[in-house]
Amino acid sequence: MRRLTLLVPDVDRYERIDRFIAARGGISRGLARRAIEAGGVFVDGRRCKVAGRTLTPGQQVVVNLEEGGRAASAPAALGRERLLYADADLCAVDKPAGVPAQPTLTTDRGALPELVSALLGAPVTLVHRLDRETSGVTVFARTREAAAALAEAFRTGAPEKTYLALCARAPSPAEGRVALALGKDPARPGLRRVDPAGDPAATRYRTLREAPGGAQVEARPETGRTHQIRVHLAALGAPLLGDARYGGPRRVGEVAVPRVMLHAARLELPHPVTGVRMVFEAEPPDDFRAVEAALVPER
Repeated sequence: MRRLTLLVPDVDRYERIDRFIAARGGISRGLARRAIEAGGVFVDGRRCKVAGRTLTPGQQVVVNLEEGGRAASAPAALGRERLLYADADLCAVDKPAGVPAQPTLTTDRGALPELVSALLGAPVTLVHRLDRETSGVTVFARTREAAAALAEAFRTGAPEKTYLALCARAPSPAEGRVALALGKDPARPGLRRVDPAGDPAATRYRTLREAPGGAQVEARPETGRTHQIRVHLAALGAPLLGDARYGGPRRVGEVAVPRVMLHAARLELPHPVTGVRMVFEAEPPDDFRAVEAALVPER
């Protein structure tokens, strides 16, 4: 990603943003417009998708460009089979691996909320997120009231989340609870590390199956920190397969691991309006099953 940070001078008062970016950023007006339309342009921290918007002195314009001007290909539309549940207040979907849970800095196209909104024909609100490479159960709010209630539920840890992970080896001990605070890794932007001064984080886990090449582990996070399961299992000597950032291998014998092997299998939470306990489940996808079969084959 290439980023331009531009401050609007008095001489550019009321200039169109596409013309301003082209002139001050040293790029073509066509590339400037494509960045705007894709959602890669921010004015004072807010995304701007209107090429004709006029600017005022002192505003900061940030332009995030894909390297070489290329735009990432948008994920395919969600099939109806991905919809696990829907009512007037919320919906649950089986998120495909590789789909971002929220817009990126360079584009808002193809993010999961957009795909779910297209599937339902109405807007939805993201209330929790899975990493791009993680598959499985994700819920969305369909009203403002439901969004507030669900956000509070996730903030207080009311939902019970169950993940399946394929690890390079079984954690030690094989079952238990790990409570290690997590913080940002200053040496690796975007990653986390165990940090006593970080945010409290706890995960319950148990080894389901073990083989010489690795193990299948069930993880139940009690908190919702970024990369929590990945860091906690790595700290127990069991990095996730495909998770090279945290020490996980990318092959199991002759089988290539296409992504981080983490799947959100089950989510239990109170309905945001009725309070009735809801349970949503999603089977692991084919790529997960293929690596699992190579790792811990059925006897």
